Amino acid sequence: MGNSWRIARDELRPLAAVTAALVVITALLYPLAVTAVGQAVFNRQANGSLLTLGGKSVGSSVIGQSFSGAQYFHGRPSSAGDGYDAAKSSGSNLGPTSDKLINGVHDPANPEGDFDGLKDRVAAFRLENGLSSDVQTPADAVTASASGLDPHVSPATARLQIARVARARGAQEADIRALVDKYTEGPGLGFIGQSRVNVLKLNIALDKSFPTP
Repeated sequence: MGNSWRIARDELRPLAAVTAALVVITALLYPLAVTAVGQAVFNRQANGSLLTLGGKSVGSSVIGQSFSGAQYFHGRPSSAGDGYDAAKSSGSNLGPTSDKLINGVHDPANPEGDFDGLKDRVAAFRLENGLSSDVQTPADAVTASASGLDPHVSPATARLQIARVARARGAQEADIRALVDKYTEGPGLGFIGQSRVNVLKLNIALDKSFPTP
């Protein structure tokens, strides 16, 4: 019996040592190393890519937020919670042939509740920006992203909002257009994805360059 216990002990000892070493490496040393590298090399990204205005944090450059005032550029529609809710990141999960997606739901008795469809969103976008019915509406202006947190719009969507923003701020359209061009980002590495405009960065620049009363 004593001999068997010694054999088991000798066999378990290296297993326990390896387990303890792995716990220390994976649960302590590795997280500390990654955190240290992140803070030293990617400090802004590791801390949420936060943007500030007047010394105060106003949001993250990688998470969209809702803008409703006429003096601001508006982002994409969002299906995350009540809109841009980072705790409920989600798309509508409706397919391109969905009647709900196209026409919406506006029947108080319908258990699905009120939901604006693409036709509603197109009409609303044209109305708020003073666009005629023959102006083509970019897809990202009326559709939500899969995450519901997209911080960007296409340059085409931003340009269609220039006249409204300029009127609201008492600025020249050419000056607002120049700001949109300045904050238009090209594809990643020059070829990945499409050109885009970060809505929060653009609106911060607006408040700095063309403040409203």
